[in-house]
Amino acid sequence: MNKKSYSVLFYIKRTKLLKDGKAPIFTRITVDHERVEFTLQRKVEESLWDDKSSRMLGNTIEAIELNDYLDNVQSKLYEIKRNYEEFHKPFTSIDIKNEFFGIKNEDSFTFFEIFQEHNDRVKALIGKDYVKDTHKHYQTTLNNLKSFVKWKYNKSDLQLEELNSKLILDFELFLKQNKNCCNNTAIKYMKHFRKIIRIALNRGLKKDPFLDVKFKLDKVEIDYLEDFELETLLKKKFENSRIQNVKNIYLFCCFTGLAFTDVYHLTPENLVTDGKGNKWIYKKRQKTGTLCKIPLLPPAEEILNYYQEFQSFFKGHLLPVLSNQKMNVYLKEIADSCQINKKLTTHTARHTFATTVTLANDVPLEVVSKILGHSSIKMTLNYARVLTNNIEKSMNPLKEKYPKQNNFNFYKMEDN
Repeated sequence: MNKKSYSVLFYIKRTKLLKDGKAPIFTRITVDHERVEFTLQRKVEESLWDDKSSRMLGNTIEAIELNDYLDNVQSKLYEIKRNYEEFHKPFTSIDIKNEFFGIKNEDSFTFFEIFQEHNDRVKALIGKDYVKDTHKHYQTTLNNLKSFVKWKYNKSDLQLEELNSKLILDFELFLKQNKNCCNNTAIKYMKHFRKIIRIALNRGLKKDPFLDVKFKLDKVEIDYLEDFELETLLKKKFENSRIQNVKNIYLFCCFTGLAFTDVYHLTPENLVTDGKGNKWIYKKRQKTGTLCKIPLLPPAEEILNYYQEFQSFFKGHLLPVLSNQKMNVYLKEIADSCQINKKLTTHTARHTFATTVTLANDVPLEVVSKILGHSSIKMTLNYARVLTNNIEKSMNPLKEKYPKQNNFNFYKMEDN
């Protein structure tokens, strides 16, 4: 960017004296011969103003205070100009004036200001368009970005012009090396980053820095309970009431396919009884807003019936659900006690429903997809596994079709 000519001048308008006879003081900013003028809401005796120095004459307290004020204004205006140049950002005299008065144009916002504005909007819509965890995840991404920018550039913010593909790749490396994030966690943060970039493209960013950057998620096989493990858990009883409650709620998720946040927000209004007396759960997913219609299997209905008399203690919820973190801690203890050598988490229950409870029992994929609240069957395929039992069941008829022939002529293999 070519260096711009720049000047700041203070002057008085002798032709527009105020009622008390004093002259108002004005500021003129000139950038490449383009001017903007504005009053400083200060005044001075016409005879005490020196045009050459653009200051008030004399050593009176009034003169010292006024001249100090003008010095500060001039320093501030030059500081604003230097900031524009430092970030190689084009500017006009009007931009300098607006910055001085705190008036921001859309394209003058910094990236972190745009990011925080987005997060504030998400926070304001929690319970309507978003859940609390969504705001938490975006705020964590912003905090990680701030740490990165401070570490890499020793800055507290980024101008939009500084956003490029190298910065994005450096941030990914920072997440993996400095924050010890695995690949998939790092990509989750990068997706949040990318969404804010799309907003910035409508706020003055000229080029999408993600355009030539590609990320690939590592395929992760999430554990699920097989039939015998599910049966073991069903029969297991715990003396500790809190652990027993966690087991019950986990099993409820295994037989309904509800995600943790959905079972946490389950209320009596979500229970529906059809004309045949069958009970259903009608629940919009917290994550996507998609309506799920889930027929209650007997084990799930039994769990709800057990807790029905205690609902007055659950503050409007159907079940006594702990935090996700606490649930996962207890699930580890439950797995150890049941000798289940798998990492049980609240999410493995959803996979158990999709794989062991439904698909392994010949429930069509499209039906499972609808129950899980997926927008497409492609999403459901991530949950689907080909079980050994299914392979055996499918291949057994072929054994009858192709029995042993006993008429092959086998020759003895000679040693070479």
